[in-house]
Amino acid sequence: LHPVRAMSTEAGNVIAERVGNKGVITLDRPKALNALSLSMIRQIYQTLKKWHADPGMKMVIIKADKDSKAFSVGGDVKAVVNDQDSNLRDIFFREVYILNNLIANLAFPYVALLDGVTIGGAMGLFIHGTFQVATERTVFAMPETAIGYFPDVGSSYVLPRLPGKLGLFLGLTGCRLVGWEVFKGRIATHFSSSQRLEHVEGDLMRLASPNISDIGQDPPKESGPVRNRVPQGARLRAVDGPNQLGLQRPQRRRNCKRTSARTPRNGPQEQAKILRKMSPLSLKVTFRAFQEGPGLTLEDALKMEFRLCQRFMEDSDFYEGVRAVLIDRSGEPKWNPATLADVLR
Repeated sequence: LHPVRAMSTEAGNVIAERVGNKGVITLDRPKALNALSLSMIRQIYQTLKKWHADPGMKMVIIKADKDSKAFSVGGDVKAVVNDQDSNLRDIFFREVYILNNLIANLAFPYVALLDGVTIGGAMGLFIHGTFQVATERTVFAMPETAIGYFPDVGSSYVLPRLPGKLGLFLGLTGCRLVGWEVFKGRIATHFSSSQRLEHVEGDLMRLASPNISDIGQDPPKESGPVRNRVPQGARLRAVDGPNQLGLQRPQRRRNCKRTSARTPRNGPQEQAKILRKMSPLSLKVTFRAFQEGPGLTLEDALKMEFRLCQRFMEDSDFYEGVRAVLIDRSGEPKWNPATLADVLR
């Protein structure tokens, strides 16, 4: 099948293609693991806004380049930290959150193919859409408390709505969900083997006039962007278990160290060690934001997060965390306040 491409544009590290009544957005910044720059955010937003206004557009797929190890590692916070002379810290996060809200309100199904590392602000590119497809290569984490920040891009709205306290656990500890765990944790609505993902995309692109019921059963209206159940009978196949795809359930590791470890089997003592390494201010703000989030709309949660974000940009912990974890990579940030007890209520 070789459809005529009605539109193909490439700006920086984003490729946007229109194929008939469908669109494909490809993140193409592999050397930076698709870290999202301001120009990438703007290109994605402008593309989606144009397609949203077009009644002929019936579906959009977002994915990473096939040779990339990551879907995206989130926002390019190093660029924000290094740019002290402009108002990038305001513009960048403002435009990220506006994009997140647009994705939640698109007029057509929006399918994210999450093949590879998918952490931090990358969540805003997929969690507010219609469907999310994880693979055995998917690694999901919200590691912001390790860099003196807090989980944003709608995390305060989305994560507290996950089963039990899973969302709070992920937000505070930065621990990872890998492969099948991403699906079981309801971060993704569907699961596919990485090898099959091109076939999944091809099947979707061959749908004559796709809608939610074509791709999968309508999700319950009360669930919002977080699915209380997985669509059954879907073309993307919400499978009952990993063995149906010839996959084995991943083995859990015993330790969970910041952003680089899996969810541990043995619990409280290991988690206490992890939490003591995180920014105390970030932990308290995250905990409070996740208390507030369930009573907010997504739009209001994003507004709250923007206010918090701008306050964090004025605080030393964010710059210290990015320096120690992402720039110098010493792994030993000096938090201020240094302990939870020192953080003012």
